[in-house]
Amino acid sequence: MEQLSLIDEEDIIPRSGAKKYKENVLERKEREHIDENIQRFLQLQQLPYESKLSHAAIMAKDFYNTITSPVGDYYANCHVSVGGLDSITLLLFLRSIGIDIPAISVSSIEDRSVRNIHKQLGVIPLKTSVDENKKPYTKHRILQEYGFPVISKEKAAKIEHLQNPTENNATIRHAIITGETGEYGGWQKNSRMKLPKKWLLLFGGYENENEGVNYMIPPFKVSS
Repeated sequence: MEQLSLIDEEDIIPRSGAKKYKENVLERKEREHIDENIQRFLQLQQLPYESKLSHAAIMAKDFYNTITSPVGDYYANCHVSVGGLDSITLLLFLRSIGIDIPAISVSSIEDRSVRNIHKQLGVIPLKTSVDENKKPYTKHRILQEYGFPVISKEKAAKIEHLQNPTENNATIRHAIITGETGEYGGWQKNSRMKLPKKWLLLFGGYENENEGVNYMIPPFKVSS
């Protein structure tokens, strides 16, 4: 499925040469009614458990029917990528409401206990990727080369930016350390882009020289 973007890439210019944007994040937030959507999500969180199950079933069936319908825009197949507890729970929930779709996983990189559960659930095992020398990626190698999935996905993604500096993510890195955004971020101070202090102390050292700070650098990579 083609990934859609509301802002053309050519309209977003990196910090080093920032001049003009189609819209900044505050304008986009207003246009997309982000605050209203957040309030609606918070209201859904307050629903009783049974109501949440009913709502989730309606959304799942609607998605499945939209994707698989021969008269729709997609007419495609669905599957569940299974790993640990969250995706296994999703698989069992879908099966419980009559959506019996294939489950796939690169089970060989999981713990033996997880592999046993995958086998019991009938998960289809996929081969792990190989490098240019046809050497397969083991779990240990993936963690060493791509990083550990720590904290939350949002915070891990910010640490990834710090660990992989480029000219194009300079503005983002500055915001992660200071909370200050550029033109695209609406010139905000103390924005939510800033990584919490406790995580800056442990992971923010990559920007010590650029930002005049004295944070630590972890002895491992982080992955989101």
